[in-house]
Amino acid sequence: MTERLRLAVLDDHQLFAETLTLALGQEGFQTRRFAVPEQPGATEDLLREMNRFRPSIALVDLSLGRFGSGLRLVRPLVTAGTAVLVVTSAPRSQWGECLLHGASRVIAKTAPLQEILDCVRDLGQGRTVIDPEEYAELVGEWQDGSREQATLRARLAGLSSREQEVLAQLMEGHTARDIAHEWIVSEATVRTQIRAILTKLEVSSQLAAVVLANQAGWTLDQD
Repeated sequence: MTERLRLAVLDDHQLFAETLTLALGQEGFQTRRFAVPEQPGATEDLLREMNRFRPSIALVDLSLGRFGSGLRLVRPLVTAGTAVLVVTSAPRSQWGECLLHGASRVIAKTAPLQEILDCVRDLGQGRTVIDPEEYAELVGEWQDGSREQATLRARLAGLSSREQEVLAQLMEGHTARDIAHEWIVSEATVRTQIRAILTKLEVSSQLAAVVLANQAGWTLDQD
């Protein structure tokens, strides 16, 4: 039965994907590595190709280069009857979202290869590969992180257009003097805007403001 299981591997890191594909093949699985598209718009084509292969299990990374996040593949694959094992280097705070989308489990790429192989074998035999406590913990961590992200984004949204432009300049490493020179305004004007940014973001330094913006994944073109 195990030998008839079809496995799909989707990872843009060539060495890791080839190693994983080879190891799974040596375990007796019929394994196919799928090429990661260069554009996010190729999602439907990729899903059609994977579904034609009819994999029992798909091993998917979250970070797929120019294609973007592998998360958007999880639910459609699960709906089509494929169990999804996410194997990723993404931070643990993102794992809970994968589980909510239907992934059977998330394993770090730094985990021993044998742990991944054992998980695939258990999935192939219909076993549960994550206990309820770990599931609840990971989902809770993701939900907490989402609430924190929402709070940070709300603070950033409260900045005026000019303050957002100043923050973007700070994120690029420019000083108040640099900004004043480029915009042909007084340095005092820029420093007043920086103080307003710190107050609205509830931080005490320019560095903290930049760190907060990066944590929220904020960029100027979002607003």
